[in-house]
This record gives sequence, structure tokens and C-alpha cells, in this order.
Amino acid sequence: MVERYARPEMVEKWTQHARYAAWLEVEKAAVKAWNKLGLIPDEDCEKIVNNATFSVERIEEIEAVTKHDLIAFNTSVAESLGEESRWFHYGMTSSDAVDTGVALQMRDSLKIIIEDVKMLMESIKKRAEEHKFTLMVGRSHGIHGEPITFGLTLAVWYDEMARHLKNLEETMEVISVGQISGAMGNFAHAPLELEEYAMAELGLKPEPCSNQVIHRDRYARLATALALMASSVEKFAVQVRHLQRTEVYEAEEYFAKGQKGSSAMPHKRNPILTENITGLARMIRAYCIPAMENVALWHERDISHSSTERFWLPDSFITSDFMLHRMNSVIANLTVMPENMMKNLNLTGGLVFSQRVLLELPKAGVSREDAYRIVQRNAMKVWEEIQQGKPTTNEQGESLYLGHLLADEELRSKLSEEQIRECFNYDYYTKNVDAIFNRVFNK
Repeated sequence: MVERYARPEMVEKWTQHARYAAWLEVEKAAVKAWNKLGLIPDEDCEKIVNNATFSVERIEEIEAVTKHDLIAFNTSVAESLGEESRWFHYGMTSSDAVDTGVALQMRDSLKIIIEDVKMLMESIKKRAEEHKFTLMVGRSHGIHGEPITFGLTLAVWYDEMARHLKNLEETMEVISVGQISGAMGNFAHAPLELEEYAMAELGLKPEPCSNQVIHRDRYARLATALALMASSVEKFAVQVRHLQRTEVYEAEEYFAKGQKGSSAMPHKRNPILTENITGLARMIRAYCIPAMENVALWHERDISHSSTERFWLPDSFITSDFMLHRMNSVIANLTVMPENMMKNLNLTGGLVFSQRVLLELPKAGVSREDAYRIVQRNAMKVWEEIQQGKPTTNEQGESLYLGHLLADEELRSKLSEEQIRECFNYDYYTKNVDAIFNRVFNK
């Protein structure tokens, strides 16, 4: 965990103390279950539940000798109890406590992530409504295509995050399982009822058929769900980075008073937050590999998964949480420049309306091939003039493309001047924005 990219709310879920506290919660749930089944007397159960505690420092001292963290934990807890300690960890194996404890940590951490996603979606929705009809140019291959609105761009982001929210909520069901099934998962030393009682106490579901561990495909599902979500957040960040480029300059990360962009060039205002998000997303995706490789363990278990999970589980949650909050701040405070969006929309002298003209010609009886030829040859003239540095409007203030089209005799034999001019109407491209928004935001 890198403190620079961590929020205390998530960090506290993955401290050593939190790890042992989760184990203790599982062990107490098992004690209560044994009591319910009649094995542990009420008095002993009450003493364990009320008095059992541990010391991180003491666990580390014991582990230095035993080389086994769960045994060191059990010994530390036993030192806080009396004779009733004989019932602590009764009929359980290490993974019963460890894996079920991790399930509690994952569940509580994923709750935070889900709330983070909802927070980001609300910020995106707010800005989408604000810029519902803010015209800008749509780009494919980085090249100007046709008019869209910035609100539609944000609606795409909202819809994408809605899918991730659903995926994360479903993943919550997958990871919220625990076990108290014994050394080989055969319930030889503890009845199935014990596990059922304990899991109900913890708010988890029993693993239907464990061996000695909770199966790691569940963990891999979590890793991939976080990675997919991070990839979408990176997509949004990359879009902001492109929009902030000097040559584009249609949107910009908020630049605070006193902020500095470069140690050498005082004029710089760099997209550092979204660049950072791109880097964080790479790390979150990287955790998928060890998570998936942990699925294949030897026989009923080995511990090749253990060391990697001490890295990727806390780091993936902590980094995802930080990234979502950073992206939320970017969206909520994003400086949007509608005037520059419109200036860029007009940058190619009306070429963004080419398809509209193309689609009018077949209505007038022109073949698709001839229509494309007429529209393209006039478009190529505009590109050549732009390359030569000519203004994008003619002496009459009309776009270069419109001027060339109006002067094309073959085109004019098929379409009237009024029909051609109507093709250059921006409202044509925003007529379905309300319907699209209704699809996205009113599901």
C-alpha cells in the first residue's frame, strides 16, 4: 500500500489489527454456534465472547518462534482467557478463520467501493444534465466526425458505470461466503449446523462445498470486477486528458489557486489527476493475474495463494477507492469550455455535415456510389484549402464546404439551395438527446 494513494476509510479495513479482529469475530461466531449445539457451556461461551482479545505485538513475538500466524493469534487470545480457552478454535482449521475473516474484510471493503461508484455516477449525471445540449465534435480515430453533445459523452460514462455497479453488487454475493468445515472440508469434527449457525451470525453464506479453503475463483471474480471498473474510469480519464490538450482545450481539470504545473515552465497546467488515474488503473488490472493464478491450488489446498493475497487484496481495494474518489473530484470540478467546443466543431469548415448531405441524395434518386463521389470530392477541396491555411469560411461568412456544395452543378441538379443549407443545421444532431437521456437515466 502506498500512502500517497490511500484513504484512511479503506486503509483501516486492511491493517494487521483489522485482519486479526476479523479472525476473532469468526472464532467468536464459532464459539456461539458450539454453544447453541450444546458443546460449550453458557458460562464459558460468555467469557470467551466478552473477554477474548489479542495483542498485535504479542502475536508477532509468538510468530517469531512458531512461524505460524494463526497459531500465534490463538495463543495470544488464549492468554486473555482462563480455562475456557480450551474451546477457542475448537474443531476448526486455520483457513476456517483466515478465509472467513478475509470474507468479512472483502465484504466491508466492497461496500465502500459500491458507495464510491454510486457517488461517481451522481457526479457524472449532474454534469451530463448540465451539458445535455452543449455541442461538441465527435471524433473517431482522433479525427472530426459529426456533432454530438458533451452531455452524451457523459451519459455514456454513466451507463458504463451502471454496468460496473451491477457487476460489483453481484460480486458481493460471490465473495460473501465463509466456512467452518475442518481440515479437509469434510465436516468430520464439526457438523454442518455449526457452519450454518456461525455464518448466520457473521452475515455470510456457507461455502456449499469447501475443501480446506474458500475457492479462489471467488477472489478472481472480485479482482476482475475491480479491474473492469478501473479500466472504464481510465477511459474517462483519457478522454479528459485529450480534451485538455492545448490544441483541443475543450475541458480542463480544475487548476487551483497557487497550484504549479512545472518546475521549469511556469505557464503549464497539466492533467496530472487523470494521468495519475491512468497509472492507478494499470496497477489494479495487474492484480488480476495473481488472483487468477491462485485458483489452481494443489489438491485440497496449499499456501501459494497466501503471500500474493497479502499484496493484492488490500492494494486493489485501497487503490480502487482512491481512484474513484479522485475521478469523482475531476468530474465534479471539471472546467468545461463550450465556446472552444463550438470553435473546434467549426474547425473543418463544415465537413462535419457531409453525411447529412450524402443521405439526402439517394432520396433524390442518386445512387449511393454517385452520392458518395459528389460529397467526397467537395470535401477533399476543403481539406486541401485547410492544408494551405485558408480560412474555414468564405467571404460571405459561409463554411467552405457549404460554398463548394452550392457551387457544384451536379449536386444542384438534384438538391435545391434550401435543401443543401438545411443539411447544415446543428439541431438535427441533438433531436434525440432527450430520448437517449431517458434511456440512460430513467431505467
